[in-house]
Amino acid sequence: MIARQVLVYYAWSRPGESGAPLHVIEDRFPALFESRRMGFPRFHEFADPHAFDQGIAGFLDHIMKHNFTAFVDLASALTGQRVIEVERVADDGTPKPLDTRALDGIDTLIVISFDSCRTAQKATDNEIEAVRAFLANTDHLAFVCPHHDIGEVGDLSGDEALQRQIEEFEHHGDKTLPPRQGFGGFARSLLAGLGVPVENRFGLRPACAENGAPAPIEAETALDRLKLLENVPHFNLHAHLPQLDRHGEAAARLDVLARQRIDLDAPPHPFTRERATFDALLQSREDAFAGTLCVSDATLWSSTASGVDSLRRFWTNVVQRPLRH
Repeated sequence: MIARQVLVYYAWSRPGESGAPLHVIEDRFPALFESRRMGFPRFHEFADPHAFDQGIAGFLDHIMKHNFTAFVDLASALTGQRVIEVERVADDGTPKPLDTRALDGIDTLIVISFDSCRTAQKATDNEIEAVRAFLANTDHLAFVCPHHDIGEVGDLSGDEALQRQIEEFEHHGDKTLPPRQGFGGFARSLLAGLGVPVENRFGLRPACAENGAPAPIEAETALDRLKLLENVPHFNLHAHLPQLDRHGEAAARLDVLARQRIDLDAPPHPFTRERATFDALLQSREDAFAGTLCVSDATLWSSTASGVDSLRRFWTNVVQRPLRH
């Protein structure tokens, strides 16, 4: 057993997310009562309004954070140490930045950048420098994980904008999503500050195999120096996964470690006119940082979209990786 210390950092502002106006459907999480309505009879166990907050805060606590429980429990069992979980801004507005204090004693950092772009979460200079110092240790591993950015039409107007959103909506096929929903502002700002700008684009539907399992990933095993993908045949089938676009210096400092196939039987998407796969996992090159930086979708740590046995092998590889000196 390797006594790794894992920090899972949820980069959202609880007041910013839970205070979103419910009459605006774009760029927010659903409320718990909306999830119950859309998923019935799923989530019926949360129907009692006296026991469960029926707003967005209830969704975050009883559905969203619960999605990561399987990873947290497994990592705690494998390392013999409790996984530390931190929310960037607590319910009472207290900020908990990703600074040197938060990273003290940590060797495995996972940033779940499930923050709505509407809340404008940005990494501060102190946070960027703290993560840069964290990555100066050869044994340290950091994952920065945004989610999808669906329906961004800032460069379009009128009918063109609506048609693009319809096209993206029909491609991923998840009727619970609004036409516009973007996450990951904190991840983008942190990666840009580290000199490896990455944008999480779109929400692409991954392909599945004939048996209904996720299609195999296309892994660059020769680049997998930490053996993170050893015995990991696939990721998951979350219905809307981002293309991780490398910009500027990121193209020279980050490699694509794994790609996922797109479901080409799904309604067409602008991205599928050019590509049949999307970049699902990035890894820093050895000369970029002393430690290792990876970029993935946030749902790589979630147990709710199939492929869990393969994901558990991936999680095990992460927390039981050999020490590096």
